Amino acid sequence: MNFLENFKDIHTFLFDVDGVLTNNEILILDDGKLLRKMNVRDGYGLRKAVQQGYRVGIITGGKSAGVMEGLKKLGIRDIYAGIADKTDAYLNFIRIHDIDPSGVLYMGDDLPDYLPMCRVGLPACPKDAVAEIRKVARYISPFKGGEGCVRDVIEKVLKIQGNWPVVKSAVGSGQSSGGN
Repeated sequence: MNFLENFKDIHTFLFDVDGVLTNNEILILDDGKLLRKMNVRDGYGLRKAVQQGYRVGIITGGKSAGVMEGLKKLGIRDIYAGIADKTDAYLNFIRIHDIDPSGVLYMGDDLPDYLPMCRVGLPACPKDAVAEIRKVARYISPFKGGEGCVRDVIEKVLKIQGNWPVVKSAVGSGQSSGGN
C-alpha cells in the first residue's frame, strides 16, 4: 500500500502544542513570562484545514493565553489546554463531536501523547519526537516540531482529498515577466 493511502480518510486533526506546533523550546523572560515560537506555514495549513471544513483540535498540557488566542484566530475552536490526561480530553472530544476515531490524525511528540495516539486512525509525529512516540506513529514527518510538521500532514491530507489550493502558473498565460 502506498503510504499516502493513510491520509485519504482523515476528516479530523488533533495536535499537541509544545514540540509539535513549537520547537520544544521556551524562552523565559525576567518577569517569568514564557515565549514560544510557532511556524507561520503551520498556521497557514491550520487555517486552510478549518476553511475546508475539517475539524481541528488542540490538546496541550500548556496554558499559554497567547498561544490559545493565536490558535483561535486561525479558526480553531476545540482547544483543550492545561491537560494532564490527554486520553480523557481526546475521548471527550470524539464523544462531543460524534467522531469516528479511524478518521482522526493525531500528531504528538512526547509520552503524554502516547495513549491518545494509540486510539486514532493515523498517529503521526515530528521527526524529533521521543523514541516511544516514533514507534507508535504510522507517519513520521521529515520536519521537526515547530518547523513545518503540522503543515506537512495537513497538506498531505488536503492534497490527496483534492482540497489543497491549486496555484496556476503564470508561464504561458501571456503575462510579461519583465519590462522594456
